[in-house]
Amino acid sequence: MTDVQRDVMNYDVLIVGAGPAGLAAAIRLKQLANAAGQELSVCVLEKAAEVGAHILSGAVIDPIALNELIPDWREKGAPVHTSVKEDEFLVLGKTKSWPVPHWLMPPLMSNEGNYIVSLGDVDRWLGEQADALGVEIYAGFAAQSMLYDENQQVVGVITGDMGRDAHGKETAQFTLGIEIRAQYTLIAEGTRGSLTRELESKYALRTSPQKYGLGFKEVWRVPVAQHRPGLVQHSVGWPLQADTGGGSFIYHYGEQLVSIGFVVHLDYANPHLSPFEEFQRFKTHPEIKALLKDGERFSYGARAISEGGVQAWPEMIFPGGALIGCSAGMVNVPRIKGSHNAMKSGMLAAEAVFNAITQAEQSDNRLLTAYPQALKDSWVWQDLDAVRNIKPLLSRFGSWGGTLLGGIEMWLHALHVRLPWTLQHQKADHEYTKPASVMPMIQYEKHDGVYSFDRLSSISLSNLAHDANQPCHLTLRDQNVPISVNLANYDAPEQRYCPAGVYEIVKSHDASYLHINAQNCIHCKTCDIKDPTQNIVWVPPEGGSGPTYMGM
Repeated sequence: MTDVQRDVMNYDVLIVGAGPAGLAAAIRLKQLANAAGQELSVCVLEKAAEVGAHILSGAVIDPIALNELIPDWREKGAPVHTSVKEDEFLVLGKTKSWPVPHWLMPPLMSNEGNYIVSLGDVDRWLGEQADALGVEIYAGFAAQSMLYDENQQVVGVITGDMGRDAHGKETAQFTLGIEIRAQYTLIAEGTRGSLTRELESKYALRTSPQKYGLGFKEVWRVPVAQHRPGLVQHSVGWPLQADTGGGSFIYHYGEQLVSIGFVVHLDYANPHLSPFEEFQRFKTHPEIKALLKDGERFSYGARAISEGGVQAWPEMIFPGGALIGCSAGMVNVPRIKGSHNAMKSGMLAAEAVFNAITQAEQSDNRLLTAYPQALKDSWVWQDLDAVRNIKPLLSRFGSWGGTLLGGIEMWLHALHVRLPWTLQHQKADHEYTKPASVMPMIQYEKHDGVYSFDRLSSISLSNLAHDANQPCHLTLRDQNVPISVNLANYDAPEQRYCPAGVYEIVKSHDASYLHINAQNCIHCKTCDIKDPTQNIVWVPPEGGSGPTYMGM
């Protein structure tokens, strides 16, 4: 430990995470302050090297939140241009596909009025709007831990130290992390954030397990003849087995651009399964190869997705702040959308914070009680309540049974019939993993380098930046578990569920050990979620580390 005094910065409101939720909150705070003629200092911390660099989404966005936050977003040049013109839903076999008639699809699955975008580009634009309003945005600074007062109320965060070597020793470039203090702190760090985990534990915020998926995305430029601007296509079926949830998305937009992606629900049982290889296998389907023929892949990424819905919401507030966006979980699973809900949650939290600061509504414990109630009164709740049983049905009955039953429930909702029950999630995703000895092996084909690729050539398209001489941010609670438990019982599944080749079992003489290639990490958090023994704990590396996604 160093005895150097930390620098301190003070703000009225601190927001951790410059994603759509965090920036929407910052913009709304400044809008309210300006309208009231009040001074309000707002700081946004972002661990990525720049705003939007860690944002990855399909993405088809519902503009409802953007319309509310910045009604003149078109005039202000928002990068939202390609409106959805056509919806397709396919069931895939190994070599064939069967379209599902549009009239069979529940109305809420329609994308009419939505837009195909790069959410990273939208996020960068939101950052510009926030900056123009006077929000102070600091990119490249990772919030390492929460800051509490003597009453155990949150008063801000401590940023991570810079310039420690791999053993934790101070180098010549060492800079101590700073304290950033605020009256209220909003946590908008996205799925499976480290601060969220800390707060959930300290204040017992979570009573139901969150559920997750792992989403992959590549951006391709395809020949004009294969490009159908405005087409939104989803599929289920091959290559996944019926007991493994997931499916694909393909979105045509921009100048001959196609976003192609694949989601695997992380409650799968077989430790031999590789979500990355399932995605690569998907692209070898004849229909997908026809789309990508003579195309160019120029971007790759992956990240975990919060899929639990309203049943998996933690308590949203804690003394001195609140969880917003996918720190809480705002994704509508069947619609494959969450940015609109995340933004609205940030806006509602901002309104609660502004009222608490300006109208002397703070209670002794500084709880923003108006925020969770506002969420339940908003269209966010309506959006997620309508599909609350879909994920539990998929977990219980598999892809086909869950899809059929979920479709019936969504049609009932369209007829204004709300079923009187809410199915709960039975267990966390890592608890579904079964021993390797009782699950079938899976043989994956060799990559062809045209449609399917290996991990290392893929992450080379993620623009990774990582100083190797820093403490490993992929920490182990017990150094012996990877070999004595994970390898012995589950054939070291971290080698397969990681989409970036971070984890590697190395055999040396008669012993084996786990080698962690931390420099490959793209911050998806899957290891923190799917490790069978919860032995891997993801913490932020030095600020500015990780991918710099472009056009994602």
